[in-house]
Amino acid sequence: MKLAYCDYIADRIQKLLDREIGDNETLISNVGNVQMDLHPTEGWFQSTKKVIQVTDTNGKSYVVTVEEAPELWFEDVDQATLDAEE
Repeated sequence: MKLAYCDYIADRIQKLLDREIGDNETLISNVGNVQMDLHPTEGWFQSTKKVIQVTDTNGKSYVVTVEEAPELWFEDVDQATLDAEE
């Protein structure tokens, strides 16, 4: 089983977008915190998916989602190549 880096990738995206607001003239006005995919009432983890809300200077909101791609995306890759990476 390979490790998933959704936390790391979402954290980097959030920090880089937030830095963009301070460093440059940009159309981004706000970057929210990284939100985890939690059960709505019980609060336990449902998946490794992460979500970041971003707002532009016109007040329009966007959702940036980081989640693992299905393994089927890799069916064109030789299995020996995948095994060698583990």
